[in-house]
Amino acid sequence: MKQDIHPEYHEISVIMTDGTEFKTRSTMGKPGDVLRLDIDPKSHPAWTGVHRLMDTGGQLAKFNKRFANFGSKK
Repeated sequence: MKQDIHPEYHEISVIMTDGTEFKTRSTMGKPGDVLRLDIDPKSHPAWTGVHRLMDTGGQLAKFNKRFANFGSKK
């Protein structure tokens, strides 16, 4: 193995979306840094099976307004 080409591997803290914290080893940042997760296995629909619609920038509202009467007969 070549010397001095590998990043430093050290311990960091990871904080989940619900506030729980655990320590792991990583090459991210400096020793003792904190990684805060926006999405984790406890809250992501791929793992929980619960899908939530999130309206970012009004896209969902725009879609609902555009297709509000779709399929309804007058």
